[in-house]
Amino acid sequence: MATKRVLNGNAAIAEAIRQINPDVVAAYPITPSTAIVEYIAKFVSDGLMTTEFVTPESEHSAMSMCVGASAAGARVFTATASQGLALMFEILYIASSLRLPIVAGIANRALSAPINIHGDHSDVMGVRDSGWIQIHSENSQEAYDNVIQAFRIGEHKDVSTPVLVTMDGFILSHAIQDMFVEEDEKVRAFVGEREPLYTLLDVENPITIGPIDFTDYYFEHKRSQFVGIENAPKVILEVAEEFKKEFGREYGFFELYKMDDAEVAIVVLGSTAGTAKVVVDELRSKGKKVGLMKLRVYRPFPAKEVADVLSNLKAVAVLDRAASPGGVGGPLFTDVRASLYEYTNKPILVDYIYGLGGRDIAPHHIAEVYDRLEKIAATGERGELLSYINLRE
Repeated sequence: MATKRVLNGNAAIAEAIRQINPDVVAAYPITPSTAIVEYIAKFVSDGLMTTEFVTPESEHSAMSMCVGASAAGARVFTATASQGLALMFEILYIASSLRLPIVAGIANRALSAPINIHGDHSDVMGVRDSGWIQIHSENSQEAYDNVIQAFRIGEHKDVSTPVLVTMDGFILSHAIQDMFVEEDEKVRAFVGEREPLYTLLDVENPITIGPIDFTDYYFEHKRSQFVGIENAPKVILEVAEEFKKEFGREYGFFELYKMDDAEVAIVVLGSTAGTAKVVVDELRSKGKKVGLMKLRVYRPFPAKEVADVLSNLKAVAVLDRAASPGGVGGPLFTDVRASLYEYTNKPILVDYIYGLGGRDIAPHHIAEVYDRLEKIAATGERGELLSYINLRE
């Protein structure tokens, strides 16, 4: 039977890792994900985990160790944020190219400069093309549930691809919330044992890892590496369905909130969805036909599913907690816009950059976005494509 607990996001992820008890955890602490590593270190020290816990000299080394351990057939976890994820950049591509199902917990944090330790999505958006699956969390419960599902997804024989599970730094990593922790035995049974497609330790079937690969076959090998992430959508939904049957909580590519008869909507990632839901409820009580799409799976991007939902709306605002300097809007906006390109019926789209460096986004800010969307829907006049929320200009 599940136990009701009060945990912050860092503790929730660490609790999931204690229950899963991976073979190897290699991590270098960095704010605001440090406590994930500290909790795991204590669990290992107290004998609650048999995991080989390794403390390297940097995040680059941590991910390098994860690659080696995973290639040897181990189940592997790490945690990081911001500059730590940036320092892993080189090895992230190696992990995905070698089809190694490493799971990483990310407490989203702004990238320097200036130095900032608070939460935005700059770090994970910076690695969105690295070939890792990305799953975003609204609260501690989702961070816990997403980590449990991530091992099943990444280790599936048709996927064999690393997974980032993200949560907003400080907003979720350090804020305590009510949540349910499942029984250890049930979690371990759900995750099961890793059955690697290959392992460096299988001397009867030797393999080569990381050889030089020039123009003759590099292209073909890269194409074959994309297959895992292309297979991921089907597996993500299958694992979510099994998770619902076992634990009762439902997941998919996204969550739709009050969208059945909505005329305008906001699309958002992460904890801001919780604030937006409060605003949607208030506006609904006044007869406004507003809705919310909270995207959970950002990579692989569920383009058709997103477009099918949004195509018949009148106006949609995409909220980006990361910027793409020189681009046409933020990263989430460009994906949403591209997904709608082939559709004859589609909403007027606007993009908002918000919350950089942890800047607050309050209910009245979101209400202002909905107010603008209603005006756009009524007049057909979009105005500026890109705007900023709660910015002094």
